[in-house]
Amino acid sequence: MTVQTRSEQYEKGLQLAEAGKHQEALNCIGEHLRHAPQDAEALSDAGAILHCLGRADEAIAYLTKARHLEPASGEILWNLAEACVAGGRLAEAVELFEDMERMEILNVDLLNRTATALLNQDRKGLAIEVLLRSHRLWPEQEVLRPILEIIRSKRPRVAFFGGGFMEDGLLVDIREFVQQRFQTAFYEGLRPDGIFGPMQHSDIAWFDGGGRTLVAASQQDAADGIIASLRCSDVRAEWAQEVRWENVHIVVQIGSSAVEEALVRQVPDIRNRTRLTVIPNGVNLDRYGLRRRERGKHLACVGCLTMETNPAFLLQCMQKLHYVDCQYKLLFAGTFESPMLEQYVRHMVETLDLTDVVFFEPYPGDLNAWLEDKHFIVAAGIGESQVEGVLAGMACGLKPVVHNFPGAEKLFDRQYLFNIAEQFCEQVRSGDYDPQDYRRFIERHFAVADQLDQVNGILAQLESEVDRPTCCAPEPASNTSGLRIADVDGFSVPDTQGVTHPA
Repeated sequence: MTVQTRSEQYEKGLQLAEAGKHQEALNCIGEHLRHAPQDAEALSDAGAILHCLGRADEAIAYLTKARHLEPASGEILWNLAEACVAGGRLAEAVELFEDMERMEILNVDLLNRTATALLNQDRKGLAIEVLLRSHRLWPEQEVLRPILEIIRSKRPRVAFFGGGFMEDGLLVDIREFVQQRFQTAFYEGLRPDGIFGPMQHSDIAWFDGGGRTLVAASQQDAADGIIASLRCSDVRAEWAQEVRWENVHIVVQIGSSAVEEALVRQVPDIRNRTRLTVIPNGVNLDRYGLRRRERGKHLACVGCLTMETNPAFLLQCMQKLHYVDCQYKLLFAGTFESPMLEQYVRHMVETLDLTDVVFFEPYPGDLNAWLEDKHFIVAAGIGESQVEGVLAGMACGLKPVVHNFPGAEKLFDRQYLFNIAEQFCEQVRSGDYDPQDYRRFIERHFAVADQLDQVNGILAQLESEVDRPTCCAPEPASNTSGLRIADVDGFSVPDTQGVTHPA
């Protein structure tokens, strides 16, 4: 059989498809593919015809192969998504939406039909993700607001305890992320004996920071699920030995597994008593803008001033830098842990003759704005407590200069670390200064999306263990949104060019 004959078989198959003779069309295109198995266009058309025949799994197989051969084809991607929705393989369809959005072929109708199908399967978590995407892309869909609220009302009630969710950094992003998906409440500053009422009205209780509050929570069963988020600094006290870890469903280690190492020293069998997972530090790049900045001489240190953040060592480094170049300034943003530490640090400032060089300010309401006129983000701590501030500074384009605490090499490149005051000065005064590179480092290693996906997975896991009423699916959103939406019923029959066009 010649190439010309095969081409005629293909064209005949397209004509039969347009005439509604799908089986005959499939036979012709199948004959063509027998001699040209890598023809992505023909594979896509065969998938479309199989869809029309109601053979969704086979359609998906053909379209998946076609996409592998032609990953840049929007038409193939569109057809594959429609086949997945039609075949009830909704999670696979959702995985395609990111690429479809990037290629600008995703529309509100496909999203809302997928969400409706997910709700009909009682898959509330995935449905709300699809509807949130739909609302983000087309915010004029006011009808989605009450639908989202209904779905949230059918999901577990999540209560957050602790101040971390009210501050800046990863936990603030977690707070906002969870609020969009679940019923939420926030409690700050409660005494251990004041948590029982809020816990009784919650399905999942998330405690940040551990301490006596977590001890009290673990000793009663008012919540179906207890989550504890901890950093290394939270495990310094001896409270961990008193927690009934069997009642703590998941321990979230913020930053690294160093939290687990610290816990094991106090509770050797903790790995057998609860589940432990790590959520690395993350930065929401939408919060921090990369401004054009020339190299300057303002150093910033962000975070609560504690013995762990080691401000005395940073002052010694600053004294040496000031001796070399008196134009450098150091600005702290944060409060002191104790009056005694504050007295000592301020005394050092005077003793080292740094009164006009070192300044102390409260933590700013808008860290992004506060960092605008700074050029370096520095930290001299003995642990990870200042990491979030350093990452935020890097996202803004500030050069990091970080003391080499245990585990620092797992978080930062060696070029950003120093061991002694002389190295601190060398790094600040070196000619290397590239704000875009510091931002790119965050984009590569600490973008917050992956961390929020982990949070979603943790809550979805607990949701599956919590008995809540079944959510009733709304009417298809594409029919109720009031938008002008193209008429899409799934696949259209391939035209004479063998192309299926998305609406």
